[in-house]
Amino acid sequence: MKQPELGKKISELRKAKGLTQEELVEKCNLNVRTIQRIEAGEVIPRSYTVKALFEALDFQWEEVKSSFKDEERKVPSYLYFAFASGLLYFFIAFFEIGWEYEWIEDGFVSNKTGFTGVKLITFFSYVGFLLGLLGLERFYPNKYLKIALWVMIGFNILMYSADMIALHTPLFSIEDYYWIKFEAFGLGYAFLGASYFGYKNLKFGLGQVIGVLGLIAGILIFSGFGVVFGLVPMTFFEIGQLGLMIYFIQKIGRSNSPDL
Repeated sequence: MKQPELGKKISELRKAKGLTQEELVEKCNLNVRTIQRIEAGEVIPRSYTVKALFEALDFQWEEVKSSFKDEERKVPSYLYFAFASGLLYFFIAFFEIGWEYEWIEDGFVSNKTGFTGVKLITFFSYVGFLLGLLGLERFYPNKYLKIALWVMIGFNILMYSADMIALHTPLFSIEDYYWIKFEAFGLGYAFLGASYFGYKNLKFGLGQVIGVLGLIAGILIFSGFGVVFGLVPMTFFEIGQLGLMIYFIQKIGRSNSPDL
């Protein structure tokens, strides 16, 4: 099915359901302008966008999916690497947290080389994971999530740079800025968590669950005094983001997506 027939079909299905374009937006996490342009035949949407629209309108996607090129339904390979980066970060971050606690408490680290290596791995793996989430945001738009992810990437660059300077030079020490670090990451996690509320129609309220966990973790970390308690919701928040990445990868439509 090609344009403008595709746009007319979507418009007919929407009107038959008694939905406005704004109401359809709420059901498929697209923006109004995108739906307007598709219905007007101004753009040729990707297959995953059409799939999301037809699913929201209870139309059989199987009836039209063969008319779209198979390569359009493939999951970009960088999403798999981003998921692997997220898994690596999830496990190695526990070692970083232990060493960082020693650094804050004692003012030095017993194994500076090992700590540096762990910090570099956690930095690159976490940023790789965040970039993967940004890639997914292209498929499932959420402007607040996009902003929050860039904020988190910025915080990571600044704070990890400060850590490397404090660890290897006499310019300043961790005691000079660790409260700022807690508050920056607390704000970042709270904002990132809140942005997931934009995914209102995911199964099992997944967007809301992830959002609440991120908010709680962010507030506790921002307080400084609740950092230790904040590690619990933060852990489940990271697990939730990994699960959401798998969920979205599968929804894009490639048959060899990783199994949940």
